[in-house]
Amino acid sequence: MDPTTVPTPLRNHLITRSHNPADLLNAATRLFGGAITTSPLDELCGGDHELRGVAAHDFAVGCFASPLDVRVASTEGRGSYFVNIGVSGAISASCGGRRATLDAATAGVVNPGDTQELRPLRGGRTRFLGLRIDAALVDQEFTALTGHPPVSTVRFDFALDLAEPKGRAVRLLVRSLLEQLDCGDPLFQRPELQRSQLRCIVTALLLAQPHSHTGELRDGPRPGHPRSLRAALAFVEANLTERIGLGDIAHAAHCSPRTISSAFRDRLGLSPMAYVRNLRLDRIRADILASTDPIGAIAYRWGVAHLGRFAAEYRDRFAELPSDTAARR
Repeated sequence: MDPTTVPTPLRNHLITRSHNPADLLNAATRLFGGAITTSPLDELCGGDHELRGVAAHDFAVGCFASPLDVRVASTEGRGSYFVNIGVSGAISASCGGRRATLDAATAGVVNPGDTQELRPLRGGRTRFLGLRIDAALVDQEFTALTGHPPVSTVRFDFALDLAEPKGRAVRLLVRSLLEQLDCGDPLFQRPELQRSQLRCIVTALLLAQPHSHTGELRDGPRPGHPRSLRAALAFVEANLTERIGLGDIAHAAHCSPRTISSAFRDRLGLSPMAYVRNLRLDRIRADILASTDPIGAIAYRWGVAHLGRFAAEYRDRFAELPSDTAARR
């Protein structure tokens, strides 16, 4: 399809149109409320740089048209997810060692704290949507689906196939949100309707895209955690910097190791020790990004005994080595 025939999303919400790429970068930072920092990957290039967008309390969406290669990093302390969808043309995208070509059939889902690199492919006018979603809203919709909040950050796989049925649902809901924002009817500008539409997008994303807690969504809503599991979770939280074994967790929960293991697998979708490992890795990652302390010191502080095994587990969870995370500080 000729790119000129593709309708322009957010047509009534122009923020900047300039030959200066710095204007685009600054406008993107403002649109997303300081949740990102942007920098060019190569020299600043000329051409047309345009951004249209709308920002609200817990989301923002922008339509970008620019030939600029850019690095987008999440701002520390501002938990946000980003969903990037091509409108016309295509973008070569990478995030944490994972790569995908983003276009109308493939979206990219970026987790809180991650850095992405976006390179528009030459040969046509490239436009794409960037949707920022507050992390608290993802936690809220996850809780509505499962009956309990996520025990650690929900981390989505990067590439989202918009051509398969579940992915098409996400694309249609995003398109509906854009039509709502472009509609001149004041009713569709009400925050309540916008938030309702966004909640539908988040729910579809949780159900459509594989993530670190997908297993917990298989059986639908659950009642609150039993007392033994609550005691076990509280014990882990209070002693995460210490060495924790299955026997310690079972003792704190006043039940047998087999019973507490079954409770963890039934309610959380993973074993007690996997839960400890994931929570510990999440805390280490947050400390690496927030401080200049050596990686080894941070790992030992959180109860890690074997740095070699730690590095492998960290890479399995976050698709990058601890040193890669530290390089973004």
